[in-house]
Parts: sequence; structure tokens; C-alpha cells
Amino acid sequence: MDGPRPYTLTLAELRGLTQREVELPIACVEGWSKSAHWTGVRMTDLLDRAGAPPHARLRVVSLQLRGGYRVSEMSHGQARDPLTLLALRLNGEELTPDHGYPARLIAPNRPGVLQTKWVGRLEVLS
Repeated sequence: MDGPRPYTLTLAELRGLTQREVELPIACVEGWSKSAHWTGVRMTDLLDRAGAPPHARLRVVSLQLRGGYRVSEMSHGQARDPLTLLALRLNGEELTPDHGYPARLIAPNRPGVLQTKWVGRLEVLS
């Protein structure tokens, strides 16, 4: 996480942090939506650890090397929403590569294409 107090976490360390469960849909721009149970670390907890100011926006960067959706940005309201997670599990199982292993963004009221998969870095934006 890049921010006022930058830090790095391994996947094992992420798994060791307090895990939250939320039920949120994936809403595809092609018109379908499917609800799922997600488990991961609340984004607000990660932002607090980085010393992010309350109104800071967030940039989520994928491990994907190219593509139109490898980077997404979130308003402070979306990033601080208690339902927004850096998800590690889907319906009780570890994420598969198709669903964004090792970690993906899941947040309420965002199109599926903006629920960044294969998250490699989070950046606090002022």
C-alpha cells in the first residue's frame, strides 16, 4: 500500500489480518448480476494502516500487464464503505485465477469491470 505510511503485505500476512464477510453481487455490464459471499480485509482497515486521510481516494492496480481495466480508482466514500473488501475468498473458497487470485476488489455499487482482479498494489490519492 502506497500512502503516508507505506507498507507491504504478503498473501500470508493478508490472510492473518481480520477477515470480514460480505454478500455483494457482481454486476456485469453485459446485463447479468449474481450475488456472492466474499471474505477479505476491509479496505478501510488497510487505508487506516497506511495513514490515509479520511477523504483520500484510492487507486487499485492489477498485476495484469495491460488492459483497460488493470487500474481503477475509488472515491473516498467507496473506499471507506465498510462493505468494500480486498477479497481473498469467494463463497468460502480461495479465489481462483478466473475470479482474481490472489486478491480482488469487491465493493458495493460498482460494475464488475471495475472490481479489479489480481490486485498487486493499492495507492492512496490525495
